[in-house]
Amino acid sequence: MELIQQVYAAVMSVAVVVLAVLIVISIVRSILGPGISDRIIAVNMIGTMVIMITAILSVMLNENYLADICLIYAMISFLGVVLFCKVYTGVYLQRKHMLADLKAIEDNLDKQAADHEGLQEEEVAR
Repeated sequence: MELIQQVYAAVMSVAVVVLAVLIVISIVRSILGPGISDRIIAVNMIGTMVIMITAILSVMLNENYLADICLIYAMISFLGVVLFCKVYTGVYLQRKHMLADLKAIEDNLDKQAADHEGLQEEEVAR
């Protein structure tokens, strides 16, 4: 039985080390990512891996309060990613010169359709 516990502890230790390496790789990806969406995904992955490490440590150390910290961190991480996505959406729409409110969705679609028709008319005129 003691051998099983030692193997179990070794597997969890290796999992924590692997997750730590993956967090470093995700940090590099969030800095060097070619697009904003890649950076948002990398930040989300970092949050998820931190939650997994905390959960593993909760089991390894037999500390139940770490599970509560996992839940709190999961909520904060989720809200952070939602905020990043909201900011990214606003920047994207601003770059496309589109309005960002719900009432303007039809206007944006009409504008895109008009732009598309204008391009088709220019191609026909050529």
